[in-house]
Amino acid sequence: MPMIDMPLEKMRTYMGITPRPADFDEYWDYALAEADSLDYNAEFVKAPFPAKGVECFDLYFTGTKGARIHAKFIKPEKPNGRIPAVLRFHGLSGCSGNWTDLLAQAYMGRCIAALDCRGQGGNSQDVGGVAGTTYTTMFTRGLDGDKHDLHMRDVFLDTYILAKIVMGLDCVDENRVGVCGGSQGGALSLVCASLMPQIKKCSPQYPYLCDYKRVWEMDLDNGAYEGLKYYFRHFDPRHEREDEIFERLGYIDVQNFTKRIKAEVLMGTGLMDATCPPSTQFAAYNKITSKKQMVIYPDFGHEGLKGHADIETKFLSDL
Repeated sequence: MPMIDMPLEKMRTYMGITPRPADFDEYWDYALAEADSLDYNAEFVKAPFPAKGVECFDLYFTGTKGARIHAKFIKPEKPNGRIPAVLRFHGLSGCSGNWTDLLAQAYMGRCIAALDCRGQGGNSQDVGGVAGTTYTTMFTRGLDGDKHDLHMRDVFLDTYILAKIVMGLDCVDENRVGVCGGSQGGALSLVCASLMPQIKKCSPQYPYLCDYKRVWEMDLDNGAYEGLKYYFRHFDPRHEREDEIFERLGYIDVQNFTKRIKAEVLMGTGLMDATCPPSTQFAAYNKITSKKQMVIYPDFGHEGLKGHADIETKFLSDL
C-alpha cells in the first residue's frame, strides 16, 4: 500500500499530539453563551435564480463582532410539513458555490444552506480587529491577542449560528439536520456537529484544521498549513514559545472538539493526502464516540474521492 504517513493500523488508534487546553470546555461554553446572546437579525432575501419547484434566498445574519454573514439557502416551494435540512461548508478560500450546485438537495425534498466563511471568497463580512499578523492562513489570525479573539473561533461560531437559524425555521425538522463539506468544509462540519449536538448526520471529507503539531512534525506546514511555518519564522524563530503557541492553537483544533459529537458520522479519507495528512484526520475521527464509519481511498490525496459523492448522498438521504 502506498504511504506518506504512519502505517494504517497505527493511525486507527492515533489520538493526536496537539494539546487540549485544560479550560477547553469552559472556553467553548463561554463562546456559545456569547453566540446565544446575539441578535442575529436574520434576513432572507429572495434571489433571482430561476429554479422550478424551489425558492432561493440570500440569507444574512449578524455573527460575533457584529460581522454580517452570508449564506445561500434553498427550500422546496411547497414543503410537505417539517422537512430535513443540510448545511454545507466550503473549502479554504472558497465560497458557498453556485445555486446549481445546491439544487440536488432541494429536489430531494430538504432545505439546503451553504455558508460563506468570513474573510474568504464569499459575501460574508470580515471585520478584522485581531492582534498580530493577518497574512497567510486564517488559523494563525489572533494568535498574539486575547484567546477569545482567535479568528477561527468566530468562523466556528458562524456555523453554530447558521445551524440555530435553520433549525428554528417553521419548515425544518430540527431533529433531521445534517452537515457536510470537504477540507475546511470537513473541519467545519465536525465543529458544527460538536457545538450543536442535535445534528443528526455529519459527512466530512478529509477535514482540515486537525492536529496542527502533527502537521508541523511531518514538515507539511506548507500550502493550507503554511501559516505555521510563517508564524514561527517571523514571530518565534527560536521556538521559545512553541508550547504556548500549540496550546493556543488547541482551542481551534478540530480533534479537540469531536468527542462532543452525537451525530452519526461518515468520513472520507485519502491515504495519500499530503495537504491534510491522514493521521491528523484519524486524530479527530478516533475521538468520536457516536456511530461512525471511515471510507478509505488508499491511492487518493486531497482531491475528489471517486464515487464518494454518491456514498455521501445515500448517507444523507434518510435524514
